[in-house]
Amino acid sequence: MEALKQGADALFILLGGIMVLAMHAGFAFLELGTVRRKNQVNALIKILVDFSVSTVVYFMVGYGVAYGTSFFVGAEVLAAKNGYELVKFFFLLTFAAAIPAIISGGIAERARFWPQLIATAVIVGFIYPFFEGIVWNQHFGVQAWIKGLTGEEFHDFAGSVVVHAVGGWIALPAVILLGARSNRYRKDGAISAHPPSSIPFLALGAWILTVGWFGFNVMSAQTLDKISGLVAVNSLMAMVGGTLAALVAGKNDPGFVHNGPLAGLVAVCAGSDLMHPLGALVVGAMAGTVFVVMFTLTQNKWKIDDVLGVWPLHGLCGTMGGLAAGIFGAKALGGLGGVSFGAQLIGTAMGVAWAVLGGLLVYGALKVSMGLRLSQEEEFDGADLSIHKISASPEREANW
Repeated sequence: MEALKQGADALFILLGGIMVLAMHAGFAFLELGTVRRKNQVNALIKILVDFSVSTVVYFMVGYGVAYGTSFFVGAEVLAAKNGYELVKFFFLLTFAAAIPAIISGGIAERARFWPQLIATAVIVGFIYPFFEGIVWNQHFGVQAWIKGLTGEEFHDFAGSVVVHAVGGWIALPAVILLGARSNRYRKDGAISAHPPSSIPFLALGAWILTVGWFGFNVMSAQTLDKISGLVAVNSLMAMVGGTLAALVAGKNDPGFVHNGPLAGLVAVCAGSDLMHPLGALVVGAMAGTVFVVMFTLTQNKWKIDDVLGVWPLHGLCGTMGGLAAGIFGAKALGGLGGVSFGAQLIGTAMGVAWAVLGGLLVYGALKVSMGLRLSQEEEFDGADLSIHKISASPEREANW
């Protein structure tokens, strides 16, 4: 019976890992559809190569930083319990690799290729797992300290703060240090429109992410006996809440409508195992509205050229989700309780501070040492031709 349970747990978390791996295809197509045609190939290659670098670095270093476990032992040890520890690594790796995928969308269309890979290695090898270990593996007694102070630990069930807020807030200094795309903000104060190259691909990316997100949230239980239908329905309600709010706030703009469900899902991750479905609907709607308003402000008023809006989408909606878990998870609002707003505030603030510091250090050092962005000529030609020597759809076919 124990062997059956171990096998079932290994299969459960493996399926979760596969679903979140599929989300990386979503990241790729979302970016491909949003950037201009001359940068589409670069979007696809960045996501795949970032994932590959993340895998190697997280296996060698990052997972050990977060969980104190090493894979440098015999295969017979690794294969114990049906290889559960290995598939758990796979599942958590797909979370870690989401950080560079998030950042990629903010720095699209003008970032150099190799410096971003170096940043990926440092972020996935140390910056992300350091905070992951604090929240999810009780490192340095921080959770015990928060509990002593507020009566409850900081609660982040599926990573509103640990994954999304951290990724979004690392991306903010990266975007600012990189600077806006060439001619995006003209000297006369006007803004050049850079419309998405393909709404269908943007929509495809959003749908792949949305479907995979149910693995991201539900499978965060990590064992079959802890699975909760509440997480699934809360994710669903937050997704539709975000969509409808973005539809209204974004005045039926297809880009906003397809990012709405993602905003709702980002925000519900932290408290998806605690909230009442109606609470999740409200949280999703708040997140959809926050994304539309803050994306517009960021691009148009503050002139921060965050191409996919990853700081509003992941940074701000993730931060909001961390705090919302402390409000909508409470019994007074129909939640399961066992959560404190004070604990959520402290934990979320720590995540944001660590991410901003990490982003400044990594991208600041890279900017000084090797440069972050393409030359003006390379950017004009597009990352596809400048970096990969091919365009997404060559205009002249071979005639032989």
